[in-house]
Amino acid sequence: MSGGDIAGLIAAVAFVLLVGLCAVPLLKLGRVLDETRDSVKELTDHTVPVLDEAAALVASSNTQLERVDTVTTAAAQVSENVAALTSLFAATLGGPLVRVAAFSYGVRRSFAGLSAGLRKGR
Repeated sequence: MSGGDIAGLIAAVAFVLLVGLCAVPLLKLGRVLDETRDSVKELTDHTVPVLDEAAALVASSNTQLERVDTVTTAAAQVSENVAALTSLFAATLGGPLVRVAAFSYGVRRSFAGLSAGLRKGR
């Protein structure tokens, strides 16, 4: 065995050790990547049903909002109808009722003045 053979053998052993030292972190990195893949798969498996439920909730909320809009529109129409009915009542019966009230007030005042005059005349 010559000096070159021994140097080549030492270089080969050093190269094997270097490859071995580099292989250990690569194997650990491979395990970390496997765990990461499993975690992402599990996260996806749990997230997809939540997203489906959220989509169903949004659709249900949209339906409820449409119903609320219908109820609000109906309430607005009812309030408009009540306002119109109040205006109609005030226009048709309000004036005559005021006249009747004024007439009855005048009649009461007349009777009060008449009875006061009768009391003084006694």
